[in-house]
This record gives sequence, C-alpha cells and structure tokens, in this order.
Amino acid sequence: MTERRASRQVNIGGVTMGGGAPIRIQSMCTTHTRDVEATVDQIQQLTEAGCELVRVACPTEEDARSLGKIRSRIKIPLIADIHFNQRFALIALDEGVDKLRLNPGNIGKKERVVEIVKKAKERNVPIRIGVNGGSLEKDLMEKYGPTPQALVESAKRHVQILEELDFQDIVISLKASDVPNMIASYRLAAETFPYPLHLGVTEAGSLLRGSIYNAIGIATLLQEGIGDTMRVSLTAESVEEIKVAKMILEALNLRKGVRVISCPSCGRAEVDVFKLAGEVESRAMKLKDPLVISVLGCVVNGPGEAHESDFGITGGKDKGMIYINGKQHRVVDEHALVDELFKEIENRKKTPEGETGQAL
Repeated sequence: MTERRASRQVNIGGVTMGGGAPIRIQSMCTTHTRDVEATVDQIQQLTEAGCELVRVACPTEEDARSLGKIRSRIKIPLIADIHFNQRFALIALDEGVDKLRLNPGNIGKKERVVEIVKKAKERNVPIRIGVNGGSLEKDLMEKYGPTPQALVESAKRHVQILEELDFQDIVISLKASDVPNMIASYRLAAETFPYPLHLGVTEAGSLLRGSIYNAIGIATLLQEGIGDTMRVSLTAESVEEIKVAKMILEALNLRKGVRVISCPSCGRAEVDVFKLAGEVESRAMKLKDPLVISVLGCVVNGPGEAHESDFGITGGKDKGMIYINGKQHRVVDEHALVDELFKEIENRKKTPEGETGQAL
C-alpha cells in the first residue's frame, strides 16, 4: 500500500482527522433532527456499531435548536449539515456542534460568511466543504461538464473564501455517483489541497449495489494513500453503512476487527454453509476484539483455513468440528455448532494470557 498522503490535521470534538490520524468512520442520521429522542437513539446504535462521527440535517430552525439537546446525550462528535442559511449555522455553533458541513459560497453575502467563520474560530469548529457532482455551479457545468476538474474547481472557490478569512480548519469532499469520476476527482484534489479528504460515493444505491460501488471507490483511494475519513452512503439503515466501512478498512489491513472467512459452498458440503456463515457473521459483528473466524463446509479446505484462524468450524455429515488456534478442539452436532463456537470464544476471552487457549 502507498504511504498515506500528508494532510493538515483538524480536531473535531476531540477526534483528530488527517495528519496521520486513523481513518475515521462516519455516517448520517435518517431521522428528523428535531425529533431528539429518535435521533439520539439512532446515534447510539451507530456508536455501538463503530461510528466515530455523526452528521445530522438541519433544514429548519427547530432542527438547529435541537442540536444542543442531542449533543449532551451522545458520546461521539456531532456534525451539523447546513445549506444556504447563515442563521441556522450560527445557531448550530451556539448549540455546541463539533463541525459544520457548509459550503460558504452558498451562504450569500460575504459578511454572513465572516460571521460564521468568526464564531467557528472562537469555538475551534472545523468546516467541511462538500462538493457534489449533482449540484455543480452552472458555469462550471457549461465549461467542464460533470468532470473531476469541475468538482475540484468548485471546491477551490469555497476554500478560497475561507482561506481569505484566515480559516484553515477545513475538510473537503468531492462526491459523485459515477465511481471512476469520483476516484479521479479525489486524486486531483489530493494534488491540489493540503486538507483532509472525506471519501464517499454519493447516491451509490441500495445495500448490495451501494456497498460494491463504495468499496471500489473508497478502497481504491485508500490503497493509494488518499483519504482521511469515509462515509459509505447507502439506501439502507445507517448502521449498515458502518458495517461496510469497517469491512473496507479491515480488508485493507487499515484497521483490525473481527473477520469471518467463509467458503462459497459446493457439492462436497454436507452442512448448510450459507446458514452457518450468516449466523456467525451476524453474531461476530457484536464482538469488539480483533479476531479471525473461519466457517468452512467440508474437510478439503476447511482444516487449512482453520489453521490460519483464531476460531473455526468445518462441516461434516450432521456434525462439525470446532477449531481453536488452528487445532481441532471438539466435534459438535450441526444444530449446535454456532452456539458452541461462540461459547468457546467467550471462554477464551475470560482465559488469562498464558493459560490454555488464547486471551483476546
């Protein structure tokens, strides 16, 4: 993997981004922000899943005035998504948000931007400039079309406004629904700006399609050392975005987590591999410690893969073998395989290092 691109570092409510900090996972609530209970509940679910930063929409004044109540009840930094309305941005800052998503060029008169920037400086609140391929300025569309050059030129305009006000706590995103265009845009941005880059494919689609499109776009850039934070945009429950983001980072060895290795099954399998793998994957998501679990359907590849895993199961006729630290441990009836596997995982978590088994 290419060495990480050097960028300025920003601090978002105590969470650092850029400048060598870990790549941060974030998502956005689907609730109305003014519904404080529903929003807090969704943020708590996202936090439990591994979300490190969360954004909420503020299309109304009531939404903006609800931010303080939400912020006081959550454990991760809160980002306010503001479009066009200077007053809502000022309210958000007064309510204690940790970051603004705001394009200064859309706010209007310069004095309005000056007021926002002054207050953001006082409160040490970074601003993300978010350029979207679907809402580029008319003159840029006429000049370039929906190209990487147009996206970066749009970002330059907004960045220049902030830099002229001596504001540099900036994060930049250049999202497009076309994956090759998105990749090319971020490559150009990485050469153009010194600021942290927020990666994502916008309007990527439903869970399956969106996961694939985001994985290709985001992982390509991360493999090149580009990117400081990421949101996997999906037409699905927000928690699914976090699951996919974690898997992308784990696949690139950029973050340790629980990895489930499972075979595609074939005619040799005498157990229901699809069911076993699905159950293991679902329960493994709740584990916190780095771990490799293998789920294999037969004795051809099973033992070899199990040797490389912390825990594993291989199938046989109505039965299966549980492996621990690459070694055969015990035979279990097929219907009890998953339950017994996770009992062993829990037992090893409780085992002091140095005794039988592996302390996790």
